[in-house]
Amino acid sequence: MGDGNPFAGEVALTLNGERRVLKLTLGALAELEAGMRADSLVALVERFETAQFSARDVIALLLAGLRGGGWEGTSATLVDADIEGGPLECTRVAALLLGRAFALPGA
Repeated sequence: MGDGNPFAGEVALTLNGERRVLKLTLGALAELEAGMRADSLVALVERFETAQFSARDVIALLLAGLRGGGWEGTSATLVDADIEGGPLECTRVAALLLGRAFALPGA
């Protein structure tokens, strides 16, 4: 099904049998940062780079990315969803999403 458009910062995820495109828009990043309270986005990137992230980090990233892609669900809906590929796919998508949001064009 593809992995979204990497040049647009997109990543795809199959949620309850439906392919969704995730994207960390400026609004989604602001929501993510607000939800992290004292942490910064830089700290989140560092946690993924050093494999020190938590399930909460993965969920927050997926939720922000889904909302950036136009999804209107809640964190409760996301946690209860059937996600193709399970936790490993969630982690892969979250890491890709974060990397694509901060990648330099052409890099």
